[in-house]
Amino acid sequence: MRVLQDPLFGPECRAMFEEGDVDDRFLMVLYLTVERLRKNSSWKPYLDMLPTTFGNPLWFTDDELLELKGTTLYRATELQKKSLRSLYDDKLKALVDKLLTLDGDSERDVCFEDFLWANSVFWARALNIPLPYSYVFPQVEEKKNCSASNDKSSDDSTNTVNGMDGKGCQVDGFDIQVNGVTSVSKQKDTVWVEGLVPGIDFCNHGLKPAATWEVDGTGSITRVPFTMYLLSAGQPLETDEEISISYGNKGNEELLHLYGFVLDGNPDDYLMVHYPVQALQSVSFSDSKAQLLEAQAEMRCLLPRSLLDHGFFPVGISTNEGSDKDQLNHVCSYSWSGQRKMPSYLNKLVFPESFLTTLRTVAMKEDELFQVSSLLEELVTSGGGRQPSDSEVRAAIWEACGDSGALQMLVDLLTMRMVDLHDGSGTEDSDTNLLKNARFTESPNLHTGNENDLSEEINGLQPPQSMSRNKWSSIVYRRGQKQLTRLFLNEAEHALQLALDEGN
Repeated sequence: MRVLQDPLFGPECRAMFEEGDVDDRFLMVLYLTVERLRKNSSWKPYLDMLPTTFGNPLWFTDDELLELKGTTLYRATELQKKSLRSLYDDKLKALVDKLLTLDGDSERDVCFEDFLWANSVFWARALNIPLPYSYVFPQVEEKKNCSASNDKSSDDSTNTVNGMDGKGCQVDGFDIQVNGVTSVSKQKDTVWVEGLVPGIDFCNHGLKPAATWEVDGTGSITRVPFTMYLLSAGQPLETDEEISISYGNKGNEELLHLYGFVLDGNPDDYLMVHYPVQALQSVSFSDSKAQLLEAQAEMRCLLPRSLLDHGFFPVGISTNEGSDKDQLNHVCSYSWSGQRKMPSYLNKLVFPESFLTTLRTVAMKEDELFQVSSLLEELVTSGGGRQPSDSEVRAAIWEACGDSGALQMLVDLLTMRMVDLHDGSGTEDSDTNLLKNARFTESPNLHTGNENDLSEEINGLQPPQSMSRNKWSSIVYRRGQKQLTRLFLNEAEHALQLALDEGN
């Protein structure tokens, strides 16, 4: 869908885009909303094939949403609902009405559910596509080639590539910066855009995908330049085998939030842990600590399940040996005074050093804060005024604080997370029992109140429990969060005990 090149809506959308009023994601959602309401949309055959409801939490009933209580996703969904409602009321509704007036061919007035549908279609189906800059912005290229006086306007237009006003776009988990002509030239005039690709977007996610997709820039394979095609990822496909692709290494939190499904036993699952920024205001010497935190610390971190394979209590065999350990970035490699010894548990510590530095800083006592300041002042003086590097700041903080204060705070954070999860939806074991006895209400073979249920009750067994697919997904997700919280809490508690024993 080349929104900016649409013969009817393109000029209006392009004007908003170049003025910075909207980004490319918003334009796609806007375009989908409008096309859904047009009687004679050229995209109608494709749109009619798309689902009308979705499995992400924005579509949950109130009872289904309560199944997420205590999780990060529960609060995130509440905030997202309010944000989307505000965006619809303040901007999108008026723009849809304006564009439909240009067309004069709408079936009905727009409503919030149309916007919610378009938003879910985009986030569940969009792909990151590399395309030539001239293909994405042909008008800008024409202006650029016509006159050197238009160079400035061309540069300004390029700054909004990917709809991020030069701030970047997400491509497989990395920030791809596209800042004007200079950045585009670094990418060999390639622009990463997010869009829908009818056909490929019907492929489901697979841990072992049967196919991948590529862009045929020259048309040598598809005979149409800049089209996309599927390519076998390995073994030849069997008859009737589903063609799946990979959405990336995503945990259940992200899969449920964006796509509306989860994977039971997801090997890429993760736990998000963060220290609340607002809590920093209540700690002692908050201003001094805030300066240290602003310089180099991270207030949150992702803890992938795979990290546990390198810890004190391995839970599986790593399929990517060494890679996760390298990412932990243990930088505390020396001691200024020689008094603090390297901990014996260093190679078993699964928590990222950057986050531990944050917790060391927050937990820092007055004498430790003074020692850090002295160490850094000594470094600046001996270095002729050179400012200390991030690694030197982290080393100074470790020299003064050790690990026990940070690990105690981490234990507290994980304990509070577990309490929230249990208060919200019970224990990990209760979730396991619910899943063991679950049967979906959507199943055409579902029978309620049959003789099998009665016999199970008589024999003291728990009968199958009817539940929606959304409820099942919520329980799988929250049980995974409880399991990861328990496992990482065990790691933190054991590391804390070792740190205390060794005087760290």
